[in-house]
Amino acid sequence: MHPSISIERRQLLRALGLAAGTALLPQAWAQSAGGLKSGRLIIVFLRGAYDGLSASVPYADPYYARLRPSTAIAAPDGSAATALKLDATFALHPALAPLMPLWRSGVLSFIPSAGSPDPTRSHFEAQNHWEIGTPGKSNAPRGWLNTLAEIGAGGGTAPIAIGVGEANPKILSGPAAVRLIPKGKSATQEGVLSNERTRQALLDLYAGSDSVSSAFRQGTDSRMSSAQELSQEMMASDNGAPSAAGLLLDAQHLGTLMRNDRRLRLGFLSAGGWDSHANQGAATGALSQNLGKLGQALVQLRQDFSERGDVIMVASEFGRTAAENGTRGTDHGHGNTLWLIGNRINGGRWHGDWSGLSNGNLHEARDLPVHHDFRSVFCQVLRAGFDLNDRQLQDVFAGGTFDPRLAGLFRSG
Repeated sequence: MHPSISIERRQLLRALGLAAGTALLPQAWAQSAGGLKSGRLIIVFLRGAYDGLSASVPYADPYYARLRPSTAIAAPDGSAATALKLDATFALHPALAPLMPLWRSGVLSFIPSAGSPDPTRSHFEAQNHWEIGTPGKSNAPRGWLNTLAEIGAGGGTAPIAIGVGEANPKILSGPAAVRLIPKGKSATQEGVLSNERTRQALLDLYAGSDSVSSAFRQGTDSRMSSAQELSQEMMASDNGAPSAAGLLLDAQHLGTLMRNDRRLRLGFLSAGGWDSHANQGAATGALSQNLGKLGQALVQLRQDFSERGDVIMVASEFGRTAAENGTRGTDHGHGNTLWLIGNRINGGRWHGDWSGLSNGNLHEARDLPVHHDFRSVFCQVLRAGFDLNDRQLQDVFAGGTFDPRLAGLFRSG
């Protein structure tokens, strides 16, 4: 042990907040399959259950305005305060106007009634189900994106998955190596590692050949190199102006790091603040502001991930009630809108079943039903875009099956 350091290892790791990479513990590769064939997959997860009925507005349904007297988005009339018409059934929230060019160019699509078949209305449980990839199961040794990373690495040891914004998202947890980047401006800061003397003392402390020491050194290198990359990028692009915040900034960081390291094929972003029980707003208000930030982030992601095989997917743990509540918000629901962006997505149209908002067609007479299991949607993407076989798909999503109603989701060829 270095003579100038007397703090125990546990305290040091806690002080670092595990930032130096305890998520990068040595891995044992269980798959011998080849790597992912093409493209990159970006998952944007909206924690708190966003209101898909305000994002993809079913303006033509006669029950929509009745169920939401203060939160319904007005039917399209061409003004800035109304929804943006997509077709004869759905329109887009005006705050998502930046996405209209993607819809018109045929690379943006959505599935209006997707989700988990499990009936839970608990954020904690539902998010675990999505991240593990198994409805009804809240505990597992790994997340499904970590399993996919292991398959895609094809026996290699370099990370192919990266998460930006969360310290240790369950979806990326597991034995496969991943790269984890802090949220916002903290991603460009080297923390205690920026002090050369402290950094060297810690490296001396973890100079051994044991697995924890190896993981620490690997994480230190990752944190330092990531911070330096992003600092340089921000200085060039900001041109002296304040940087963007929140999801947009995280999207920029993800694009920078995956552009600089082409081995990274899987990306994960998340954003909270979608639990709109009160004062949700309609064309303006709290939800509108969040949707505006989401739209900006998706446009940024599309700029960075626009190659033929790239796919961006936006999901949430469940939807919200069809009817607004007494505090002008919406409560925990069931089915929800799942969005997809990519050159091979058959966009400019929506896919799957839509049964409307009449009382008899709602789940438990209050929510959108789940017509399409999220596992089937993701399996469709992984098969068509990444050429996974049946065994590999079951490794990632146990119970995931082909949904013939989504057969047209991808363009042929």
